[in-house]
Parts: sequence; structure tokens; C-alpha cells
Amino acid sequence: MDTPGDSGTARAALQLLALLWAVTRASTQTQSSCSVPSAELPWVNGIQVIMEDSVINSTFPNPSILIAMNLAGAYNLEAQKLLTFDLMASDTADLTVGQLALTIMALTSSCRDPGDKISALRTQMENWTPSSLDSYASTFYGPSLAILALCQNNPETTLPIAARFAKILLANSSPFDMDAGAVATLALTCMYNRIPIGSEEGYRALFTQLLKKIVEDISTRIRDNGIIGDIYSTGLAMQALSVTPERPNKEWDCQQTVDTVLDEIKEGKFQNPMSIAQILPSLKGKTYLDVTQVSCSPDQEVKPTQSDFPSPVPTSASNITVIYTISNQLRGVELLFNVTISVSVKKGSVLLVVLEEAQRRNPKFKFETTMTSWGLQVSSINNIAGNVNDKTYWQFLSGKTPLIEGVADYIPFNHEHITANFTQY
Repeated sequence: MDTPGDSGTARAALQLLALLWAVTRASTQTQSSCSVPSAELPWVNGIQVIMEDSVINSTFPNPSILIAMNLAGAYNLEAQKLLTFDLMASDTADLTVGQLALTIMALTSSCRDPGDKISALRTQMENWTPSSLDSYASTFYGPSLAILALCQNNPETTLPIAARFAKILLANSSPFDMDAGAVATLALTCMYNRIPIGSEEGYRALFTQLLKKIVEDISTRIRDNGIIGDIYSTGLAMQALSVTPERPNKEWDCQQTVDTVLDEIKEGKFQNPMSIAQILPSLKGKTYLDVTQVSCSPDQEVKPTQSDFPSPVPTSASNITVIYTISNQLRGVELLFNVTISVSVKKGSVLLVVLEEAQRRNPKFKFETTMTSWGLQVSSINNIAGNVNDKTYWQFLSGKTPLIEGVADYIPFNHEHITANFTQY
């Protein structure tokens, strides 16, 4: 007959075995490994240099870029140091939940103490609630990042916050936004792998149920060429699918995804620093779960320059014609209009040049932009501005297809019809 002491020891042993089983299951159930062929590494290193060089001239300290630099191994140590100091000095009150979480992760990956930023984030998440159970799915992007950052700092105190968040996600009936679903998967996987010994098994069942739901949703977006969602959502989705302990029913060919992304890099699709920051960790075999494992010893590697790397084939200097329409048909908005203009710009020009030429020729096409972590975003056209409370914004389309690149990145083709449509999400 076991003594009470023996019984307690046995329970502790079983709990330890359960934890080890969970971690082993998470690591052994990963998808087939994939990597960038050595001959293609110059393309990956090339976009890393573009991303790092953007830091010096940027007025927006982007924590996602610092995370990517640290995970990949920074070349530009000056940019790395500048960005680290800028983020250390950032005012918590000026940051959203998602920005604060990314800032904490960026500082953690730099071996810097986030200080009171962690307690501020924990307080925000303890008080966080969605506006409704049917909230737009991207609403969960920032809070998912918060759970991930808090999990990496102290999983034990984060457990009740993560459990409440998981229950809210399970009750939400809206389909998951790709980026929000990917980050939620990373956050829940972190919690799943780090449930403290002695915590109730119900937590593991809860996280497993939600992970299965989200991962299945992500797997439905895997295209035949390996892209997940669109080319710019693929990076975070790759991270999620490579670490989740819950495998989707649809098989994912990781190497096919890497090969397709490399083809897109060669076509010049990854020039925006934020888009590079999201794809780079996966191409370097890292995920946001590796933030706490970064080695901060000085790297003496000589910084390469952009001339060391291959570049997309330049376009000719001939002109093209782009048809550009601005349209506001939303009821309740004072000024309704639908105006079209044809403009001529140099071949290879970005969409922003088209907007500037249209504005020069007709004052109705006047527009304003704001700077975001993804670069310039059109905030107002013809004196009509998007509004967060009304969930209105300017959506750009090619024909009837929404653009996935910003106005400073998208390159129109000859006789393309671009529409800026004032709409709601």
C-alpha cells in the first residue's frame, strides 16, 4: 500500500511525464523539414539587406524588423543598435496591444529587459474584451501577439489570461484572418508547450481544441503552388504550421512553399521592409517561438552590400497608360462620387506615382497618406477619410481583385484599371 508521500511523488512523476510527452509530441509532429537551397541563399540575404538598410532612413521604429534581424542574424549592426535603442525609449502609452507585444519580443530577442512594458501589457490583456463575439477576425491579431509575448516572459502567470482568450476565440463565429490565425497558433503553441507542471489538464484540452480549429482554417488557404493565403501572409502561416502540435488534415508541402516564395523574391515581390520581416524568419529556419533563444554575442561578419546580390530584371523606361477610378458609394457619407481618369507613367512605376499624376491633373483625385509599419497607406481621397469607428477604408482593386501590395509597392501594368473604392470591413 502506497504512503501519502509515495502517492504525491507518483503524481508529480506522472505530471512530468505528461509534460515531456506534450513537448515531444509537438516536436515530432512537425511537418517535413524544408530549407532554402544554398544556391538560392544570395536572394534571401539580399532582401535581408534591403530590410536592414530601411532602418536608418525610417521615422517609424518597427519592432517586427528588429525581431527578424535578430532571428536571422543581423548584418547591419548600426541599424540593429539604432532600432533597439529607439524601441527601448518608446512610450508604452502610445502603443497598441500588438505594437507593445512586438516591442517586448524585439527587446527580448536583443537580450534587453523590457522593464515595465511587460506589466503594462499584462494589465491590458487582463482587461481586454472584443467589441462583440462576432468581431472582425483581425481584431485578434494584437491580443494574440500579446499572449505570445507574455507566454515567453512568464507562462505560469499568463495561463489564466491565455485560457480566457482561448475561450473567446472558440466562441467567435467569424472566420480567422490569416495573420491573426497564424499568430494565435504561435501563441497557443507556446502556451501548450509551457503549461506549468501541476496545472489542470483542462488547459491542454482547451488549447488543443482551439489549435485544431485554427490550423484547419489555415490549411484551407494552402494553394496548389504552396502559397498560404497570399504571398504576404505566407511567412507567418509557415511559422504556425511548422510548430503547431495539431496537424491539419490537408498535407502541407513546406519545400514547395519555400521554392514558390523564392520565385516571388526573384520577381521583385519582396521590396517592402515589413513584408521581408514577415517572410525572413521562415526562410532562415526560425519562428517567433525562437525569440528567447537568440544569442546576443557580437557578430563580426562583414556586412554585405546590395551589389553583392542578384536583383530582379529592370523594366524599360517606356510609358504605360493606367486607368484610375475613385469611387464612394457608401450611404450615409456626405459626398458620393465615381470618377475615372487615364494617366501616363513610366513603365515600372509604383501605384503611388499614378495617384500623384492623377492628383496633379485633377483636384478631385487629391489624396493623403499615413505611415504605418507596412509603409505608406492611403488614408483619404477627395477629402473622404477612413474611420476606425465606422470601419471604413480605401480599398484598391485591379479590376475586381483587391490588391495585396501597398501603393508604394504595387507596380501597375499597361491599360490596367485600378479602382480606389471607399468601403467597410
